[in-house]
Amino acid sequence: MFHNMIRVSWCVALAMTMALTSCFKDEPLNAEADIERVVVNVAQPEQLFFQITDTARDVLSTDNNIVFTVRGHADLTALAPRLVLTPGATVEPASGSVHDFSNGPVTYVVTSQDGRWQRRYTIAFQRHLVIVNDTIKYDFEHFELEPAGKKYYIWYNQDAAGQLVQEWASGNPGYKIARATAKPDEYPTIPLTEGYEGYGVKLITRDTGPFGKMSKKPIAAGNLFLGEFDMSKATTETLKSTRFGLPFTKRPAKYTGYYKYTAGDTYKDKDGNVVPGKKDVGSIYAVLYRNHDAAGNEVMLFGDDVQTNPNIVAIAKVKDLHETTEWTAFEVPFEYSKEVDEQLLENRGYSLTVVFSASVDGDLFIGAIGSTLCVDKVRVICTHEE
Repeated sequence: MFHNMIRVSWCVALAMTMALTSCFKDEPLNAEADIERVVVNVAQPEQLFFQITDTARDVLSTDNNIVFTVRGHADLTALAPRLVLTPGATVEPASGSVHDFSNGPVTYVVTSQDGRWQRRYTIAFQRHLVIVNDTIKYDFEHFELEPAGKKYYIWYNQDAAGQLVQEWASGNPGYKIARATAKPDEYPTIPLTEGYEGYGVKLITRDTGPFGKMSKKPIAAGNLFLGEFDMSKATTETLKSTRFGLPFTKRPAKYTGYYKYTAGDTYKDKDGNVVPGKKDVGSIYAVLYRNHDAAGNEVMLFGDDVQTNPNIVAIAKVKDLHETTEWTAFEVPFEYSKEVDEQLLENRGYSLTVVFSASVDGDLFIGAIGSTLCVDKVRVICTHEE
């Protein structure tokens, strides 16, 4: 009996071992080839960066070009970025290897754990150039189809050196999830060929189809803003997918531009029910805020607090936006609720976002399909300091 029990126990253990081995063998290798985070460790970070938090960057899934902003005199000849990769992935050149970034970006190639996929990234260090002009111009003349899939449009601004930089973001990447078959001009945010002068931008509230109806997100309001769109949160934490603001070193005084607006025919709630007597309206505003809290932690505004966060210093909002088929000028002052720390401002301690939306409650998936906001020749006019 005793020997039989040993034999049975041994057989059970063998079977369990074989089952576990089989499980391990059958588990697929990771097919992702992404950089998730980049950290730059230097002995004296204050000589290279404006803020301690500038030494690290989380990389969005849509990013291929990773840019760190550094001081104008920064030594870029021997930097060693450390990369956090998706599990099992490898990278060439190696994470932590030293490179000379003074002559431009360095290309990194990430290979997935299963060896079947690769993704190319560039890491660059851009010296901060002081904004000389007191008027910052946004004319929407520079745009293209996003390089990876050619599905939707993205926009660029010219920096102080005349280089094109991707500072604008929109909800277009999220719309791709709902309507993957949509053509570029069927997305919520598209170029306008006949702007006030040259090109403008056209924002349209679109139907998100069966996917949107099922998830109680029946519309996607056309929008455009200074900041980033985080695709990883587009379906789970929608209001956190819009990351508003970019560092700004001027004190804005006025927000101006031109717009046209037409409301859609039928206003609906997020369940798709018609709201009788309700008329859609667009939204145009700008926000200046401190981008770190009192403890030095980085602050970013999201869809749920872009106009209410306690770090907000000033807001400029078009309050009488009305329907018009003619180009209509707007000019609104920045209304300050807090004093500005000039030294902090000089060291990129404040961020600015400007925001346009075809439906004011589009972030809640409420509005009228077909609502259309056209915008062009936008200016942020700053106070002049002697």
